[in-house]
Amino acid sequence: MRRRTLGRLGWEVGEVGYGMWGIGGGPGGFTGWDYDIAPDALDLAVGMGCTFFDTAWVYGRGKSESLLGELRGRHPGAGLRLATKVPPLNRAWPPGPQDTLEDVFPARHVLEYTRRSLDNLGVDRIDLLQFHVWEDRWAADPDWQRVVTRLKEEGLIDGFGISVNRWEPTNCFAALDTGLVDAVQVIYNVFDQAPEDELFPRAVEENVAIIARVPFDEGSLTGTLSADTTFPPEDWRAVYFGPENLPPTVERVDALRGLVPDGGTLPELALRFVLHHPAVSVVIPGMRRPAHVRSNMSVSGSEPLPADLLEALRAHRWDRRPTHWSM
Repeated sequence: MRRRTLGRLGWEVGEVGYGMWGIGGGPGGFTGWDYDIAPDALDLAVGMGCTFFDTAWVYGRGKSESLLGELRGRHPGAGLRLATKVPPLNRAWPPGPQDTLEDVFPARHVLEYTRRSLDNLGVDRIDLLQFHVWEDRWAADPDWQRVVTRLKEEGLIDGFGISVNRWEPTNCFAALDTGLVDAVQVIYNVFDQAPEDELFPRAVEENVAIIARVPFDEGSLTGTLSADTTFPPEDWRAVYFGPENLPPTVERVDALRGLVPDGGTLPELALRFVLHHPAVSVVIPGMRRPAHVRSNMSVSGSEPLPADLLEALRAHRWDRRPTHWSM
């Protein structure tokens, strides 16, 4: 697998990482998890050169972190980098317009969940700790700055990052101004190209790592959805792919199919698009089964997208605004 540098943190990581929401299961996430198969998928990823794993306490309420800690124990010499996230205290994704930093990330809460994650991962130091949501109106509040600085000084975390809200890639610029943010996790895919406009140039200039999440638009860019697709009510995609979003999404995916190169697949093309951009440090597709791992990990090392194909993909940009179903 090709390696990339994770910004100023300086870590060399496999360019295709592992997003661990789906594999963690639990309430409020994806359905279809299988804790018996999960270790096989994770072990296969390591065997294929994956070294960056992104999880969060809320993924299975600690279960995903525990799976990752067990994986690290099985592969002590593999050089794995573990990233996790502190959940918002008020459990609101994204924050509400009136939510304050004290409502979402008070220092005591950040410290508590850092300790929980340390225990679940079975480590003394977390490679990358992230806030799971963010609002730039909090950036000047010294409380979060103090707790992040404390965690670094005490050796409990190595790097700090922010996972920015859906379709808000610049809602972190004031936080970047503080110099405390080592990595930004952002939605970036064939449809969601807006991070290229302002965030990516700034990240390159300041050597901030970019973690590209949702490369398949929550599954639509795998090409498996149709106008009749439904999800169990406990699966959050039942909301995301509701009547407002599913029909136009399917229409736009269908318009992409003709661009898939001979012998290739739509998911492969989707990942190659994300990886074409030099600002991207690592992409983190979700994978629940070994077949997903084989497919996604094998994309690393592919030839760069031809200029004409890249230009054609850019025409499929879809700028959207956060709404009640987008979470």
